Amino acid sequence: MHPLGSPALLKLSRLTDYAAVVMAQIARHPEQPHAAAELADAVQLPHPTVSKTLKMLVRAGLLESRRGAQGGYSLARPASRITATDIISAIEGPVAMTECSHADGDCDLAATCGVADNWQRVSLAIRTLLDSVTLAHLADTSPIKLPVQLPIQSVSLAAEA
Repeated sequence: MHPLGSPALLKLSRLTDYAAVVMAQIARHPEQPHAAAELADAVQLPHPTVSKTLKMLVRAGLLESRRGAQGGYSLARPASRITATDIISAIEGPVAMTECSHADGDCDLAATCGVADNWQRVSLAIRTLLDSVTLAHLADTSPIKLPVQLPIQSVSLAAEA
């Protein structure tokens, strides 16, 4: 529990949440391009927020944008080939639990902290789980079947391989 009484959360930004919602909306109707205004109405989010999110997703290569009368936004690849990690990374940057958990990490304590290897295992397990969840899963209204136990014991770090 957090000192203020509510549980401590590892939390994604609202923009990442909105990106998943917008991407799921597009994935449910992949046969046609979607206008930003139409998407904003469908998911009940402000148009400027949806436009900003769409631009970030295009920049990350998850969506394609076409201008003109038949234009709009569409998935750059099938929903089954877009992962939760892809969506999170498009908005937040690399998925990592701690500074030392990602390739560009820069931590002064890494050599002496004594927890870096285990944090890296936790981070890799979370990334592995997020990699296994696709946009197709997120867009489906039925519950995702997740593994009961995370295979953290079987996670090997690149340094050990």
